[in-house]
Amino acid sequence: MDSLGLGRNSNSQNVNLIMEKVSIEDLLKSGAHYGHPISKWNPQFKPFIVAKKNGICIIDLKSTLSYLDKAVKELVNISKAGGNVLFVGTKSQAKDIVQTCADECGMFYIVERWLGGTLTNFSTIKKSINRLVMLDKESSPIYKDKTKKERNMLIREKLKLSDLHRGIKDMKHLPSALFVIDAKHEMIAIDEAKCLGIPTFGLVDTNTNPFTLDFPIPANDDSIKTIKLIMTYITKSIHDAVGPTNDKEVVSESKKSEAGDQTTSSNTAESPVQDAEEKNEPALDSSVESTIEEKQEENTKE
Repeated sequence: MDSLGLGRNSNSQNVNLIMEKVSIEDLLKSGAHYGHPISKWNPQFKPFIVAKKNGICIIDLKSTLSYLDKAVKELVNISKAGGNVLFVGTKSQAKDIVQTCADECGMFYIVERWLGGTLTNFSTIKKSINRLVMLDKESSPIYKDKTKKERNMLIREKLKLSDLHRGIKDMKHLPSALFVIDAKHEMIAIDEAKCLGIPTFGLVDTNTNPFTLDFPIPANDDSIKTIKLIMTYITKSIHDAVGPTNDKEVVSESKKSEAGDQTTSSNTAESPVQDAEEKNEPALDSSVESTIEEKQEENTKE
C-alpha cells in the first residue's frame, strides 16, 4: 500500500485550508436537501427521504451528515496508509470544483469523458499516457523528420490526450478508492471499480440506488454549492491527514542532511597522517621523533 503513495498528483498545491465541520445549517444553505421530482425517484432511496413537498423529495440531512462522516473517516484512513483517491466528476456543474479540490489534496481526478476500461484495462491507458509524455517533449524523436502536416497532426493528438489524461497523468498504479459526483451519471466507473474490489464513495441523489456505492452520501448532486461544500470538507480532511506526515518527513530528511554534513566536515579535518599520505611521505612515530631530537641536542653540545 505504501508504494501507491509514491505517485501523487504533481499539480498538488500546498494550501492551508481552514474550515469547520459541516453542519445541517450549511447543508440547508447550499440546498443539499432538495431531491428530484417524485416521478423520478428511486424506491431504494426511501430510507433517506424525510418528506415530499410540492412534488419534490426532501432528503434527510441528518443521514447526510452521518454518512458523510463515515465516508470521510474511511478516505482519511486510506490516505494515511499511502493510498490514492480518484475523484470523478464529468458533469458540467462538478468539473471545476473536482479539479480544484483534487489538486489541493494531491489526488487524481477525471473531469472529461470517462474512457471505458480506465480501471479494468489500465495497462492500455498507461500506454496512452506514455504516448502523451513523449508528445509533451519538444525534443522527442517522434517529431524528427516530420512534415508540417504530420507535426500538426501530432500536436492535435497531444491536445486531445492532454484533455483526457491531465488528471491521471502521474497515476502509476490503480487508485485505492473512487469518489464520484452523481452515481447514476458515473455508473461505468463504479462498475469497473467494483470488478477490481476498489471501494466506492460518492454523492447520491433521489433518482439513484444509493446502495450501488460502498459509502454513499445522500445529497443534491446537481447543486454547485452542495458539491463545493462537501468536496471542500473532504479535501480539508485529507489534506490535514496527509500534510503533517509529509512535513515530518521533510524535517527528518533535513536533520539527516545536517548530520551528514557534520560527519563529512569532521572527516575532512586535517591530520598529520593524512598529510603524509597525500605527500607520499611516511608518517613519523613518536619514538623516532624523540631519538632525532636527542641526537640534535648531542650535536649542539659538541
